Amino acid sequence: MAETTDTANTQAVAAARPFSRVLARNIDALVASRRAEDRRKGLQERISDAITRFTGSLHFVYIHAAIFGGWIIWNLGWIPSFPIFDPSFVVLAMAASVEAIFLSTFVLISQNRMQAQAEQRSELDLQISLLAEHEVTQVMTLLDAVAKKLGIDHGGNRDIEETKQDVDPRQVLDAITNQTGRDD
Repeated sequence: MAETTDTANTQAVAAARPFSRVLARNIDALVASRRAEDRRKGLQERISDAITRFTGSLHFVYIHAAIFGGWIIWNLGWIPSFPIFDPSFVVLAMAASVEAIFLSTFVLISQNRMQAQAEQRSELDLQISLLAEHEVTQVMTLLDAVAKKLGIDHGGNRDIEETKQDVDPRQVLDAITNQTGRDD
């Protein structure tokens, strides 16, 4: 049933946009993956995300401007009928400090999760790039064989010969490390 829905979604996306079927399929796969990630989140992660999302909004800023502004106006004695309860603003400073501690913790939790997701996506990008490089190598080898079979001489072009060689990613990383002098 889900496969039928995915196929219908792919066809709908392809019909609505000037994308190829493959691109529409990939969009569907990414959206499905993000939804699956959201479903796997625990209650604590959902709460943390909701708090982070709210505290990063203008509504949060407006509410705080009203609360802090009202608190200050009240405790400066500008409203004669309201008794002053925090003349030195110590309570306000303490409340703001405690709030900052919790908010920074929620932000760090969300950032850690986002970093983990970014690392997964980076790993996926690397794997796809390595696969594409290997496929290009295979295509170049096959194309060179076809050219030889047809009697087409490319004159021993060094670039063509190099593209027929698979690249070992470990050697590339070692070369980068040696050139930059870093060993992370």
